[in-house]
Amino acid sequence: MSEPSGERVGLDLLDRASVRKRARNVMIAGLVLGAAFGGVVGLVAGPVGFAVGIAVVAVPLLLLAWSEARKTTWLSDGRVSVRALGTRVVDLRTADRLDVVITDLRGMRTVSLLVGGPPQGKAISVALAMYAGTGGRELEVLALRRIADALAAVGSGHALVLSELVVAQLRSEARGDPAAARPLYQLASAAPQGRVAQKLHPRAVATFVTSLG
Repeated sequence: MSEPSGERVGLDLLDRASVRKRARNVMIAGLVLGAAFGGVVGLVAGPVGFAVGIAVVAVPLLLLAWSEARKTTWLSDGRVSVRALGTRVVDLRTADRLDVVITDLRGMRTVSLLVGGPPQGKAISVALAMYAGTGGRELEVLALRRIADALAAVGSGHALVLSELVVAQLRSEARGDPAAARPLYQLASAAPQGRVAQKLHPRAVATFVTSLG
């Protein structure tokens, strides 16, 4: 099933409330760290040093929090777009980078699709699923279907493998399989431990998808 022309499908794994909460935590951390650093500098350089110290530490974190609060990702007409401080766009039909990336932070493993290439030569990471223990959060069904369709339309063998991976995930969800039995969970669990982020080799992904039968 191809993507209807002009349809815009959200690709945000986390809901807006969760995103705002994370952004708020980053903002609070930025203010606390900025005040602490500014206090240390202020002991030596006075009020001016205090202000500069706060600005050096807090401003970048506040900008990060603001961009996280604004961040939203979507797919439309075969193009993946993400808006934060600005808007980045990658056309899947001409993408020169299609990678599966696994991140592992505090016991939470996230499976993402990293796409990069024209028209801006940028890269965008689309989180497909996030797991901790035997449960987690997965991108909604419509979004996964549209990603699978868009990848299948690319025409390359690797893109087709990635499309089949997403389709296998959808089939598993339709069967009512528990999270631990779903392909994305299994792929995340099979990735070597001890790395915060790792790109899976296309051959390893293809072998995994083939094993799904």
